[in-house]
Amino acid sequence: MWEGDELKGVDFIPEPTDSRILSAVDSSTIGHQDGWRGEVIGWAPEPVVVVSQPRRNIQKIVSAGVLLILGLVIWAAASLLVLEIPPPNSEWAFEDSGARALQDTGLTGEGVRVCMVDTGIDLSHPDLQNVDLVFKDFFSGSSQATDRGTLSHGTMMAGILVSDGYLNGVAPGVTLGMAAALGDDGEGGNSGDESLVANAIEWCWRTFEADIISLSLGGISDPDATRQGDTANAVGLALANGVYVVSAAGNDGGSEDDGRVASPSNVREVISVGALDEDGNVWSGSSLGSPEENDGVNRSNPHLKPEISAPGVNIISTAAGDEYYSSTGTSDATVFVSGILALILEAEPQLMNDPDIDCIEQVKTALMNSAQPLDSSQEHNSRWGYGAIDGKGWLSEIRSSVVC
Repeated sequence: MWEGDELKGVDFIPEPTDSRILSAVDSSTIGHQDGWRGEVIGWAPEPVVVVSQPRRNIQKIVSAGVLLILGLVIWAAASLLVLEIPPPNSEWAFEDSGARALQDTGLTGEGVRVCMVDTGIDLSHPDLQNVDLVFKDFFSGSSQATDRGTLSHGTMMAGILVSDGYLNGVAPGVTLGMAAALGDDGEGGNSGDESLVANAIEWCWRTFEADIISLSLGGISDPDATRQGDTANAVGLALANGVYVVSAAGNDGGSEDDGRVASPSNVREVISVGALDEDGNVWSGSSLGSPEENDGVNRSNPHLKPEISAPGVNIISTAAGDEYYSSTGTSDATVFVSGILALILEAEPQLMNDPDIDCIEQVKTALMNSAQPLDSSQEHNSRWGYGAIDGKGWLSEIRSSVVC
């Protein structure tokens, strides 16, 4: 099923109606001639809002009222009060997901290796100065860190995980592998050759030796496909080698939703992630799933898609230089789940000592059992999965039920 010679022949291309949305096209798959499209999970359909950096946002305040009371002498001695107004943050997301509760026990992700396949990372941001980074540019082969994308997508995803400054990420103590395999397509979007993305995923587990691969990207496959696409095959190889894979469910929710989560989050053992807002509601753009995806797999617990939902609406993170951006989508939510899993692996290191598929399934079962339902049904829901992530509850469930 996961033969290496199948990792070929699929390309990412921008949608003509919106260059921020990419399509994964497998030219060898039945139906490609009819214009098969799959949405990549980089950005939400709404424009990204730029948030001012505190160092550049200075307000001068003078109190004129004191002049009437204290007189000319005090007025002459008075100085301007200068205030630095910080940008907003997304602290609610770290609290609601349980990340801060895990951090309060002393966990930082130290000793855990997390790999992202994205546009790269800009290390000039002050919140990213202390990142333990291994970088690989799949466009040039360089190990010099850079962000090749539009709107700093990779830098934003990295910031959610490892920022350490004004913002404090989910797991700032991890060793981060960043594989730059997506880049600016010249039309305002991020794209990359499918084989490049698959090679980057392989690098994550084979060379970087990742414990977790976090994928804030993807596409939807053709229902008539006769074989797995490149990224799905690469993910399958990672799973078979004991690597946990967390992937975005997709951003095609709403009236046009096709009822299938994005690939490769549709791979059985992958943790597929939907997005929640600050009120704990599912984001309207978060992709629907179904028990039986288009790869023909009839799913059962704990693999119904998506499996979990996490904060992903108006998330503030690091951008190029010293700026902060805000974005919405299942990309952001994916990083929260990856970071929480990294904290758990630090707490229970036996879970990353060559785990097999059975161990990965046990960890997913614990995720299912610890999720906080969003209604009273206590059942899987095609929009939010088994519920909202509860980091501390997930760890407690693992400690009581996982035997690997």
